[in-house]
Amino acid sequence: MEHRPLGRSGMEVSRLALGTMAWGVDTDADDAAAQLKAFVDAGGTLVDTADVYADGEAEQILGGLLGTVLPRGDVMIATKAGVRTGTDRRRDTSRAHLLRALDESLARLGTEHVDLWQLHLYDPDTPLEETLSALDYAVSSGRARYVGVSNFSGWQTARAAVWQQAWPGRAPITATQVEYSLVQRGVEREVIPACSTLGMGMLTWSPLGRGVLTGKYRFGRPSDSRAASVHFARFVGAYLDDRCAGIVEAVATAADGLGVSPLEVALAWVRDRPGVTSAILGARTVGQLMGAMAAEKVTLPAEIRFALDDVSAPAIGYPERQA
Repeated sequence: MEHRPLGRSGMEVSRLALGTMAWGVDTDADDAAAQLKAFVDAGGTLVDTADVYADGEAEQILGGLLGTVLPRGDVMIATKAGVRTGTDRRRDTSRAHLLRALDESLARLGTEHVDLWQLHLYDPDTPLEETLSALDYAVSSGRARYVGVSNFSGWQTARAAVWQQAWPGRAPITATQVEYSLVQRGVEREVIPACSTLGMGMLTWSPLGRGVLTGKYRFGRPSDSRAASVHFARFVGAYLDDRCAGIVEAVATAADGLGVSPLEVALAWVRDRPGVTSAILGARTVGQLMGAMAAEKVTLPAEIRFALDDVSAPAIGYPERQA
């Protein structure tokens, strides 16, 4: 599997990453072990998780596999903090919460450090300088090798990155993690230009449009799909509309012409978009993961890329685009 540098950092990661959001929910420990082994055997290195995935169980499962299924050094672990569940305050990037959350993540993962620690979302109720000081401490104390942000808007991304660059000794914002796919291209308006200008890598979650771009929902909702799951029905349903259906049909047509699956076409498209470092695969089963990793061998011809660009083009107007 091809590896790419993460922004201007010295960290290199596989251009496909393994996501763990379903671990502990729709994926048990045995299936998670099979996924992890298949991913690493294929040359994958980056595994993405978060402290709130399955209320910490995803990290717990991953930690249990390190040292048993494979050595800790075989993977790069990215995790996130800043979301609280079961409280009125859902966003909390205060220094106290973040550093406590990081220590709890390290305990669940059974490791002394994570390779990439990310703010899960922007918290308007905490001064940004306080939040970023927690990232600085995580790096200076050896708990995290690199730091990043996730689900930040363009201005939030730029503000955090510029603040860190302005002060000597600060830990640079190495990467951002955002949703990006043929059915969700909003980050092209401001986030991608900000990352390009500021030297940040970009990790994309849900590169298959929450599973919609696989084509599995073209003729209904399979009983074993996420759309039929009590945990993810609303998550998937956001892209089961007429606009997305048209994009899915275009992907299916391209797949037929190339003799590959719609999944491979959709994943190859986002993986090779300008600014993308790695696309995160959120498979529920090892079979799904193997199908997604088959996209590693697919490169879309220019005419197909242009056609998909056109059919899925986001609305971009003032002030991002001016005459």
